Amino acid sequence: MTTWLEQPGIVILRHGNLLLGFNRQAEPDTQGVFTFFYDTRAEVDAMHGQLADVALGPPRENAKYRIYHFYARDPEGRSVEFQQFLHPVSL
Repeated sequence: MTTWLEQPGIVILRHGNLLLGFNRQAEPDTQGVFTFFYDTRAEVDAMHGQLADVALGPPRENAKYRIYHFYARDPEGRSVEFQQFLHPVSL
């Protein structure tokens, strides 16, 4: 993601048409998980290659949820997931 807009106390990041806004505060809110999904396993693997230093492990299949994914941590400690659905989904 890249910085799209900075305002006093707020930064908004952008990836394609996705915007995520964060309030700058003494203690960041690290609850929840941000999930980015991709069409192919190769795209997930490419993201792992770019984020290997913050990834919590290699990409793997999760049979229960029928996904291929890995987790990483952002600079403030939030969980970020990168995944491909292994079954059809409609958006």
